[in-house]
Amino acid sequence: MLRVRCLRGGSRGAEAAHLIGAMLGRSLSGWVPRAFQSTSSAAAAQQHAAEEEAVAEPLQQECPVCSYNEWDPLEEVIVGRAENAQVPPFTVEVKANTYEKYWPFYQKHGGQSFPPDHLKKAVSEIEEMCNILRHEGVVVRRPEPLDWSTEYTTPDFTSSGMYAAMPRDILLIVGNEIIEAPMAWRARFFEYRAYRPLIKEYFRRGAKWTTAPKPTMADELYDQDYPIRTVEDRHKLAAQGKFVTTEHEPCFDAADFIRAGRDLFVQRSQVTNYSGIEWMRRHLAPDYKVHIISFKDPNPMHIDATFNIIGPGLVLSNPDRPCLQVDMFKKAGWTVVKPPTPLIPDDHPLWMSSKWLSMNVLMLDEKRVMVDANETTIQKMFESLGERTSSLLV
Repeated sequence: MLRVRCLRGGSRGAEAAHLIGAMLGRSLSGWVPRAFQSTSSAAAAQQHAAEEEAVAEPLQQECPVCSYNEWDPLEEVIVGRAENAQVPPFTVEVKANTYEKYWPFYQKHGGQSFPPDHLKKAVSEIEEMCNILRHEGVVVRRPEPLDWSTEYTTPDFTSSGMYAAMPRDILLIVGNEIIEAPMAWRARFFEYRAYRPLIKEYFRRGAKWTTAPKPTMADELYDQDYPIRTVEDRHKLAAQGKFVTTEHEPCFDAADFIRAGRDLFVQRSQVTNYSGIEWMRRHLAPDYKVHIISFKDPNPMHIDATFNIIGPGLVLSNPDRPCLQVDMFKKAGWTVVKPPTPLIPDDHPLWMSSKWLSMNVLMLDEKRVMVDANETTIQKMFESLGERTSSLLV
């Protein structure tokens, strides 16, 4: 899912960021008021700029894209599609992001369709999610349904596609800007094509649109001898800062970033390298700050099932993957909540995910959250926090 616009206002919590600002070596004057900038302040700034330029330029319509955080009231969202989804070919970067018990599945089905019964259920569940969002007053947009089985060849590799099921992986909204992530899996090289009609529409209506440099995804981007087999191997490599992606060229998935106003937090992962983080840092400076945080995680890939900021000064932190900088947040006055252990059965097929998808929730605003209907313990957790849960039936 990808948030593309939120209502004006509703973002607070600058007081919770005072110490983080100090610890990051900034002057607090000027930064604290911006730390969790609300869309209302963004609107005021845009209005002021428009007034100054009104004499020279024609009046433009309001930008359809405006989002600075993960919790402001949601007006419009892009929800992905599972139609025609393909199992990615079993390349080194896919192997590094999956567990050994699933490798035979990839070896057998790589480059082919996911099991039809699973696809049918996925499509049905996503449609139900769209229905719930519309019922809650959110405008739902969808990517184009494409044929992901088509094989493509670049000067550096040959692959087939995967899907357009997860807009959050490839698109990041920062203020009024849509940033297309370069990605790191060869099977996702052309995934952006499913979203281009929507992005062009938003661009024509006033949104900024940036495409990060597309990596060649040549062999040099990957450690071809990445030594993994057991969970212990993964823990050891992650602790040593070794990942399957090298620093050959910038790469990142949008889902390794999480937003909190003028500050973005990011992890170095199997799909996001330091070169990609540095590209984002330079691109967003000086208006935004990008901070690297890390976790005790044997297989880091996408931050939102590990560290999910759900409100001003309020974050869900995965107890199985503790944040190594959590004291910084606590000293700054943040509330760090450890979500309950997921209830999903051990035999449920999770080819590319972990059980902790239960904490990868969608905030409709500070008081409404969409969660898995089967995860009753996390529903109770949100109720204890004062949230009203809108359950997705799965």
